[in-house]
Amino acid sequence: MRKLIVILSVFCLALAINVQAAKPEAAKEKAAQKPKATQKQQAAPKQQAAPKTERSSKTARGAVPKKQESSVPAVQSSKPTTVKSKEIQAEKKQLQTRTTDVQPKKAPLDKQTVQKIQQQHVNFKAQPKTAIASAKFTPNYRIEAAQNWSGPQYEVFRTYRPQWQDQTWYRSRYSNNLSLIGGGWYYWDAGYWYPAWGYDEAAAYYPYDGPIYVGPRARPFDQVVADVQAVLQEQGFYQGEVDGLVGPLTREALAAYQSAQGLAPTAAIDQPTLDSLGLS
Repeated sequence: MRKLIVILSVFCLALAINVQAAKPEAAKEKAAQKPKATQKQQAAPKQQAAPKTERSSKTARGAVPKKQESSVPAVQSSKPTTVKSKEIQAEKKQLQTRTTDVQPKKAPLDKQTVQKIQQQHVNFKAQPKTAIASAKFTPNYRIEAAQNWSGPQYEVFRTYRPQWQDQTWYRSRYSNNLSLIGGGWYYWDAGYWYPAWGYDEAAAYYPYDGPIYVGPRARPFDQVVADVQAVLQEQGFYQGEVDGLVGPLTREALAAYQSAQGLAPTAAIDQPTLDSLGLS
């Protein structure tokens, strides 16, 4: 009986020891599980809250500069524009008064005056001038803006292409229409004089590379150019010397006259311009 009691007491004691040992382990497991849950619960709000605070801070920071940038230039730009517009209007008025004061004559000269000018240049001979540079041969050269000049009278300018040929080639085609004019060799064809590039490199002074209209007769173009320059002087368009050369000043005067007369601004001696000047 005593043995049985001892066995039961030992068994109860062991059971109690196991129960007590199991309680701390369960508590530890619960403690370990609780922080994980809290950590998950705390981490989730932090991830959601972080973008909200960043977006709100960005919009708050970005909104203020935008308002400042849009408002400041509006105030500063309004005053200068009015001042500039007044200055521009004043300059326009000054330019208008200048142009009206110095406006050249547009009425054509009478026939007698034109005939006198032509008689003065019957034996005129142009000479090369160091102040006017000669053009250089360029195979791909095209007359600027010629495609914008409509009409058959401007076809020679649209299709003009400089060509380099020797004397044999020119003589075989233009033997009776070759001439040394103003320091360079030219050939005449259907009312126009053209530079004879390659004919004589020692006499290749060409102030203007392009056709020069003189009419149905092969009259030396330096005489025609001198007539044009003198007539443009009388009308107030040309302020240079009557030299018989199609130089920069002559071309500027031609362009101004052509614009005033409503002609294509070729800056060259073409048929419509010569007809308008009464020199054809």
